[in-house]
Amino acid sequence: MKKLMLGNEGVARGAYEAGVRVAAAYPGTPSTEIAETIAKYDEVYAEWSPNEKVALETAIGASIGGARALVCMKHVGLNVAADPLFTVAYTGVNGGLVIVTADDPGMHSSQNEQDSRYYAKAAHIPMLEPADSQEAKDFTKLAYRISEAYDTPVLIRMTTRVSHSQSIVTLKERQEVGRKAYYKDSAKYVMMPGMARKRHIVVEKREAELSEAAEQLSVNRMESKDPSIGIIAAGIAYQYAAEALPDASILKLGMVHPLPIKRIKEFASRVKKLYVVEELEPILEDEIKSRGISVIGKELFPRQGELSAWIIKEKITGITPRFSGSPEELPERPPALCPGCPHRGAYYVMKRLNLTVVGDIGCYTLGALPPLNSVDASICMGASIGMALGMEKARGRDFSRKLIAVIGDSTFIHSGITGLIDVVYNQGITTVVILDNSTTGMTGHQDHPATGKNIKGDPAPILNLYALVKAIGIPNVRVVDPFDIEQAEKILKEETKREEPSVIFFQRPCVLLSKKSGLPCFIDHESCKSCGSCLRLGCPAILKKENRIGINQQLCNGCGLCQNVCRFHAIEGGSKE
Repeated sequence: MKKLMLGNEGVARGAYEAGVRVAAAYPGTPSTEIAETIAKYDEVYAEWSPNEKVALETAIGASIGGARALVCMKHVGLNVAADPLFTVAYTGVNGGLVIVTADDPGMHSSQNEQDSRYYAKAAHIPMLEPADSQEAKDFTKLAYRISEAYDTPVLIRMTTRVSHSQSIVTLKERQEVGRKAYYKDSAKYVMMPGMARKRHIVVEKREAELSEAAEQLSVNRMESKDPSIGIIAAGIAYQYAAEALPDASILKLGMVHPLPIKRIKEFASRVKKLYVVEELEPILEDEIKSRGISVIGKELFPRQGELSAWIIKEKITGITPRFSGSPEELPERPPALCPGCPHRGAYYVMKRLNLTVVGDIGCYTLGALPPLNSVDASICMGASIGMALGMEKARGRDFSRKLIAVIGDSTFIHSGITGLIDVVYNQGITTVVILDNSTTGMTGHQDHPATGKNIKGDPAPILNLYALVKAIGIPNVRVVDPFDIEQAEKILKEETKREEPSVIFFQRPCVLLSKKSGLPCFIDHESCKSCGSCLRLGCPAILKKENRIGINQQLCNGCGLCQNVCRFHAIEGGSKE
């Protein structure tokens, strides 16, 4: 049976066919669909974990317990999971353990475009990189065979284009793999210094064995054609190169660490001019050059952003592509909060109060953009609270009375709780705003421990965030609807004046989750003074054309926020909350 699948769906199918029993993940674009897909298979226990570190630890436990396990995350999530990653490389596995990391060249949904191949080298574990959905499935199954044959976790590197592109996949039946026997082995699994020193020797020996094995793997293959041009590539870069130069000879690498150096040397001897085509860092190029093989790489190709067939063709042949239109002719379309988004009311108030806002990762990061212009800094998941405390300690308490940290409910669970403990423990007065929209919004509305549902949509215990914050030691905890502009402003003023820490829950469901909507709003132009207050909300439904403010009826969902900020009562319809 054949089916059109995303690359991420291919990974999930490969894990299913390989007999995986446990899968854990934290949602993050471009990796999210892997866990969402595998959760549909009843034979697999699947979970959304609070963060990537916990997800990997869950998978490690399943592996030591004898089951094949899968854990998946985006590239910055691998940073969060790096602590257990480097040590499980020492312990090895019992049941096969595969870790999928999805990189994001071009930063379509990310704060950086780091290259996860560095992790494979640093942790001394093998990494496979598929180029399409069929390979995503096949490489995942191969990864489990490698994992158990060489007693190692295996990394699979996806990238946005492979993760989110569709191609035909041939489906096969699930292979029921029995659990391996669990046995106590402290020397292998307890990484105290004495044991770890011995395991490090095992890791180095294993990597040498994997280097030899890489020479024979069919996923590293030569496509011998015109010998005047040779290209070494992996993953999506292979697809671009094959499209750009269909007559060129290509060494397609399926395993990107460790490399099949003997095969690379053989390929290099067959071609006149050798190029390494890879997105982001020159990882393949540097390794190949270090072995005395002459290649052309980043002196031609960019280290930033995505490649394309046209970029490769132009750089190698000098042929400049011709387009019917220039990108400069297209209007910019920056991302925006959805019409009716509860975060819009929160940021509108924060800007009115001229607060310094340390933000976090999620939909609410968009509060940094015009016309809201509310977010001063945003670094990574869960960082806002610790950063706000640091600013308070650096600049003093007077500064802190105009300073707040903003974080979402899912992100607070992911890695914000410890930051709040830090505030209490070190006697900060930071005000923390938790934008609670009852979901993990930006990655596609996944559940989390406070939503009352698990990854399969079944009922689950609800984490009471209000009680949790009180238990941490926050004396002042308030709840407000972000569309109640006057009350929101009043509470923010009160809490930022305190000489002790406080938490404010701006609580309203994501508009895409809520089934409630009012009639579309419209402007009463007899009453409208064109003051622009509604435009300062940044709602995509509100526009100004020929000095006249209007509301796009197709975009407006009648949330009524614009009515709440209009002093002249010139906006009608909507929910009138």
